[in-house]
Amino acid sequence: MNLRSLSYRIKRKIFKEKKLNDHALTAIKIINAGMLHEGNNFLLDHAIKNAPTTGAFLEIGSFCGQSASIICYLMRKHGKTNLFFSCDKWDFEEKEFSNYAYLLPIPYDQYRQFVKESFIRNLNFLGGAEKPFAMEMFSDDFFEIWQSNSSKSDVFNRTCKLGGNLSFAFIDGNHTYDYVKRDFENTDKYLLKGGFILFDDSADHWDFGSSNFMDEMKKNKNYALVFKNPNYLFKKVI
Repeated sequence: MNLRSLSYRIKRKIFKEKKLNDHALTAIKIINAGMLHEGNNFLLDHAIKNAPTTGAFLEIGSFCGQSASIICYLMRKHGKTNLFFSCDKWDFEEKEFSNYAYLLPIPYDQYRQFVKESFIRNLNFLGGAEKPFAMEMFSDDFFEIWQSNSSKSDVFNRTCKLGGNLSFAFIDGNHTYDYVKRDFENTDKYLLKGGFILFDDSADHWDFGSSNFMDEMKKNKNYALVFKNPNYLFKKVI
């Protein structure tokens, strides 16, 4: 056991994660496949409830749509009518896929298509009027179109114009340090004062680039740490 893991186990005995008791979220997780950490429910609820009403919501990284379905539900719960966008290329890292591929005889292309189709089916079923404008692209490409205020067709065959302010972002794409940093910098350009950013898999005990990037976020004077549960939620204060 390394020192980081030992430190985390000690902290867990002292720190109790905040939980959101909402049976609707349990139902969504039963219906919609995903890997969302339980503590994110509390963080998403706080951010969506308190986010400015004039900017759009953004999710970077969607997989089968569990977190997007939860965001849609929480928007209805709190009466938020912000536009909601998501982006995911559904182009998984070879290592990420190969870790599980040996368990079932599924070719990569079929796996990728199944996950994308699952997202579309789940959001058609659970998204309601809040269903995101879901762009099949990497986040770098998404922000390039966002900056140009161009129109684009989404996976639901709807055409919409991208661009403008953001009031909440859930960064859950590529977890390497460089990608997380770039996703933050691109989001920061458009995030309103009072807006929120939630970094998935940023907890202290994870050995991801997203958790390593938190050292920089904690020093960023433009942002205040709202909660660590165990992932990090920040609010833009300047």
